[in-house]
Amino acid sequence: CRSADHDHVMVSKVIIATMELSTYVQKGLQYLADPVQFSDKSFHSFIVAAFESLFSAPSDVTPLEHRDLKHIDLTLLKHCQAAATACILEAGKHNTDKAILSTCLEDCRFDVDRIEMFCTEYQKNKTKLETLLSGIGRCPPHVNEVSWRLEYQIKNCNIHKADQPAYLVALNVENSKEQCVEDIAFSCTMEQLQDLVGKLKDAAKSLERASQL
Repeated sequence: CRSADHDHVMVSKVIIATMELSTYVQKGLQYLADPVQFSDKSFHSFIVAAFESLFSAPSDVTPLEHRDLKHIDLTLLKHCQAAATACILEAGKHNTDKAILSTCLEDCRFDVDRIEMFCTEYQKNKTKLETLLSGIGRCPPHVNEVSWRLEYQIKNCNIHKADQPAYLVALNVENSKEQCVEDIAFSCTMEQLQDLVGKLKDAAKSLERASQL
């Protein structure tokens, strides 16, 4: 009996890892599974609204505004919406079937009825979900290499004395979706280059802070 339980735990961990559900998402789903927080009616209204909000215009009603959910703490509701959205998108991204999704939800303490409600909405919206994901699958090219050289301009195009240093920068970029590589080159002054470097450093710091959350 112990061996069976151990095997079940191991399978559950693999499934969650495959769908890449973070601890925050798992906790939000556990709140959603709790009948003290969500009655059966509230749960059903929430799940339907969570799926509809993925495909509707921003002005349409979201789970945060649903009349059947007004009594639930807003902070908790936001957590659950983020968790449900992440779970739905991950399931769609991996083309998860009902059996695997059911096991994953069971690991997050969903009972049989709530698993069935969630999976029913998932199956009903699976085609629209695939369309949504295919539309946001495009990503900008990434930088493979950066090269530069210093150029000193003695005269400009009007044959006037310039005496101006300039940097010629080349970015070698690759678009993994289209499997193509190209070079993007530009010229800039020292001040412009310093401004660019400063903005890149700010972006790197922001990314580092975000990764620590």
